[in-house]
Amino acid sequence: MKAIVAVNSDWGIGNMGKQTVIIPEDRRFFRKETTGGTIIAGRKTFEDFGGVLPNRKNIVLTRDAEFAADGVVVLHSLEDVFSEIAADDPNSIFVAGGGNIYDLFLPFCTAAYVTKVNTAPPSDTYFPDLDTMPGWTLEDQCETRISNGYEYTICVYTNNEAKPTCPRP
Repeated sequence: MKAIVAVNSDWGIGNMGKQTVIIPEDRRFFRKETTGGTIIAGRKTFEDFGGVLPNRKNIVLTRDAEFAADGVVVLHSLEDVFSEIAADDPNSIFVAGGGNIYDLFLPFCTAAYVTKVNTAPPSDTYFPDLDTMPGWTLEDQCETRISNGYEYTICVYTNNEAKPTCPRP
């Protein structure tokens, strides 16, 4: 299982349920990496996607018992998600946000694809700073690029302390 996220220079990822900065190349990277796999997202992030992401298994983890969407597997607990993904290729499972979902699943992720955008607009949701988080190591990064006036770098982190995705009581 991997996390995939775009962060601002202060590790902010969203404000009022929306991604703060859109980098078209990051969207293409996200599509390329996740197509054919499984996406795990919270309800607000799913709604920010604008609907079902094609050619992927879309899982929405939500506390909202009334939430339903065509083409989506709606689940209500961490255990339900682990049961749902048990037969999926772990290298094709991507945790895609938001903040609470990252907090729940990051300990189980073996890697994180982090697009760092060199700006810090107002955010109310943050991704953990992997540069200072124990167990996480920056393994690779592309050269800094510019899109829509923003500098960005795609980084790959590995989690040397990832927990198994079949947690035991």
